Amino acid sequence: MDAGPWLPVPPPGYGGLENVVATLTTELRARGHTVVLASVGDSTLPVDGLVTAFPTGRFEQLGGPYPQVVGTAHAHEQVVVSAIAEHALAGAPFDLVHSHVEVVGPALLAGLGDAAPPTLATLHWDTRRNADFWATFDGRGRVWFAGVSDTQVAQAPARLRAQVAGVVPLAVPVDDVPPVPRADRSASVLVLARLCEAKGIDTALRACRLAGVPLVLAGPVGGLPDRAALERALATPGHPARSHPDVAWFTEHVDPHLDGVHARWIGSVGGAAKDELLRTSRAVLFPIRWEEPGGTAVCEALAAGTPVVAMARGCLPSLVDDGRTGFLATDEEGFTAALGRLDEVDPRACTAEARRRFAPAVMADGYERLYAATLARAAGRTGTRLPAARPVLR
Repeated sequence: MDAGPWLPVPPPGYGGLENVVATLTTELRARGHTVVLASVGDSTLPVDGLVTAFPTGRFEQLGGPYPQVVGTAHAHEQVVVSAIAEHALAGAPFDLVHSHVEVVGPALLAGLGDAAPPTLATLHWDTRRNADFWATFDGRGRVWFAGVSDTQVAQAPARLRAQVAGVVPLAVPVDDVPPVPRADRSASVLVLARLCEAKGIDTALRACRLAGVPLVLAGPVGGLPDRAALERALATPGHPARSHPDVAWFTEHVDPHLDGVHARWIGSVGGAAKDELLRTSRAVLFPIRWEEPGGTAVCEALAAGTPVVAMARGCLPSLVDDGRTGFLATDEEGFTAALGRLDEVDPRACTAEARRRFAPAVMADGYERLYAATLARAAGRTGTRLPAARPVLR
């Protein structure tokens, strides 16, 4: 199970992909699967082995110069490839690799050819971000893909769609604890995300100000977990945060509007503090301006019994039952209006829907089916045969 080099598993605060890996791995091991995790050294998830290139996460590097970021990803994958070879030489080859590493993971594993175990790579991102790669990639009958939503796969290049084994929506831990009644919740609504332009944080600020609703922002800025870390980074010559686009955007468009009362940033949260925040907020907001592929935090909010207010983009319409578990908007005016209707949503409907659709067992069932399909395809080289992507010679 390759989670990449960016954050530990489970993450102490922000970390959608890493939370998914933790949830899935725990469920798979409970079903009797042996899972070796490729992550960073301070991962604490119980597993059957840990493969690591770095003692701690490299999340702060994301958004930095290309050579630095790509070098980190390749350093991690080099260790993964070495572990694959060592297990094969020891007579205990991996049955399958489940990769969650964008571009670099599939590319290196496909390059190994038959030396690579059958591989299923989950697409956690908007595939248009690396459209040139996906438009030419050939898994060579060894690497296949899982989407996290139908909308994500539908928007992918045709060549990538031909190599998708199926779609498995994301899941989060669920429990039988009743949701907190509306009367016992705080007056605030919550944004639980990276604080950046794509997440629409400025939309949330304006909408909450107009609706008279206090806003709490919980998440990192440019890979930095809180204000103290941000200020230290900005005071350090040469620190990647000083040129990070998310930091520049936050400084101009968000920070001037934080007053500590009506709008405040509390940094990244995790564990019990995160659970409590989700359970006691009036709603969780997703004013996104990108095609969200998976929406882990949406599932977390609904599992906590908390309504969701979101822009109707990407996978959000498939996760939110408009008028029942939250509200979907197509513009800022509609988003603002929805903040006045929060009491129309029954928290019990949110938890019921989450238990039915987003439980770990549901995700594990889906992946077990795709693991079997990937093994069969790799063994028989079944599926669509792709024409070779030929280089242009001049």
